[in-house]
Amino acid sequence: MSPWVYVLAASATLLHFLFNSRYGFFRDELYYAACGEHLAWGYVDHAPLIAVVSRVTRAILGDSLFALRFFPALAGAAKVFLGGWIAREIGGGKFAQFLAAVTVLLAPIYLAFDNFLSMNAFEPVFWMGCVAIVLRILNGGDRRLWLLGGAIAGLGILNKHSMLFLVSGIVAGLLLSSARRELLNQWFWLGTGIAMLLVVPNLLWEMHRGWPTMALLHTVIGTKYCSVGPWDYVWQQSILTHPFCAPIWLAGLWFFFADPCGKTYRVLGWAYLVVLAEMLTLHGKIYYMAPAYVMLLAAGCVWMEQQAWLGTRQWRKPAIVITLFAGGAIAAPLAMPILPVKSAIRYSNFWNVQAIRVENVPQDDLPQLFGDMFGWQEQVAAVAEVYQALPAEDRRAAAILAYNYGEASAIDYFGRRYGLPRATCGQNQYGFWGPDKRPTAVVVAIGFRKADLGKLFSDVLPTAHVHSQYALPDERDLTIFVCRNPKLSLLESWPHLKYLD
Repeated sequence: MSPWVYVLAASATLLHFLFNSRYGFFRDELYYAACGEHLAWGYVDHAPLIAVVSRVTRAILGDSLFALRFFPALAGAAKVFLGGWIAREIGGGKFAQFLAAVTVLLAPIYLAFDNFLSMNAFEPVFWMGCVAIVLRILNGGDRRLWLLGGAIAGLGILNKHSMLFLVSGIVAGLLLSSARRELLNQWFWLGTGIAMLLVVPNLLWEMHRGWPTMALLHTVIGTKYCSVGPWDYVWQQSILTHPFCAPIWLAGLWFFFADPCGKTYRVLGWAYLVVLAEMLTLHGKIYYMAPAYVMLLAAGCVWMEQQAWLGTRQWRKPAIVITLFAGGAIAAPLAMPILPVKSAIRYSNFWNVQAIRVENVPQDDLPQLFGDMFGWQEQVAAVAEVYQALPAEDRRAAAILAYNYGEASAIDYFGRRYGLPRATCGQNQYGFWGPDKRPTAVVVAIGFRKADLGKLFSDVLPTAHVHSQYALPDERDLTIFVCRNPKLSLLESWPHLKYLD
């Protein structure tokens, strides 16, 4: 292995350590932290492993922004290393390994993934872990490696259910290539059994609750989630990996299908195309394909290294590397909180980043990735001020009601320092947890419209207002209400408050 691969992998983690404490907590990572306080084998809108990661992180490292994003930063190093390793495994020399590590390091989608706590930071590691097992076996490795591959696949599904797409792609790739003999190997099926055993508890959780994840997907696909046509979906993949790198991963596809040196590994080319077809059919988000590009970038780098024209002029290799780093430097501030906020706004507007959307949510100056890192602590402070101003007897019987899981999980994450009780919320997993069973005479509510609260309470008093300059429009200006004289208890009102989105 080229020593530069190790250097670049370490650089990936260092890069995130330098910048991942800027701005603030992302909405979803606060939510995963809340789920980590309610460990279970499933959650309505995500697989269970991320809650465990959050729980372990907070137990070992604490609640700081840097702590919560520590393991995603390490995942960045793992991706870079796997890029170089895959290049070596399919025949690449030291330059191909180095170049593969560079392309993975600089890909904007990985820079974004690894800068905050999410399932997406770890998903490419699980995908490429399985790919690495397949490559070792195709290169004559011990067939018992299928057992390890099954364990990685099972854990990958517990991290994010979309791991199933890669599994289906690899199986289809085996069927469509000369490697189909592996499907008759006992170790392949034993590995499949290990994966299934790992996933069974999550499957039972879904079954016992009426498949809530499927119900959520039915609700959000085509409404909350942006749907784009096949052509837009494909060309936007080049934005995720950076346009300068798009020719490299396209060369990787060529390597698998048209180059004699790539024939042995054609299963991976088929796997990519099968997963792409599945995403186009099911209208997946554009970044759902992102984990696959580590292997395509590595293959493209191997193909480039083998071309005679690359070595005929000494300046060509350095020129390619410099061009990639220049492109990466342009894209990095769009993927990570590198710039001061006002500069980031100008920079995002210059490149029209808002045109690339994955969800139909209102956006303004900042793209959703950055806008969702603002406003949460201000909200909690404002709620705490209202709550603490209540008479002591009201506080003892008061609940805090938040409209969405972002507001609720922020209250649960930061509220202890203010003496706040846990938040009640009807969205997604919070809706399944339900309200406190104790009688509630007073409710402090945030995120709601007064008219909606008026359906549940006879007395709804606007008490405070919180403004967060850089938050997304839906979270920028919120009123905090004190609600009394409930028409129904929270438990009785729960069918009206609970929703999937």
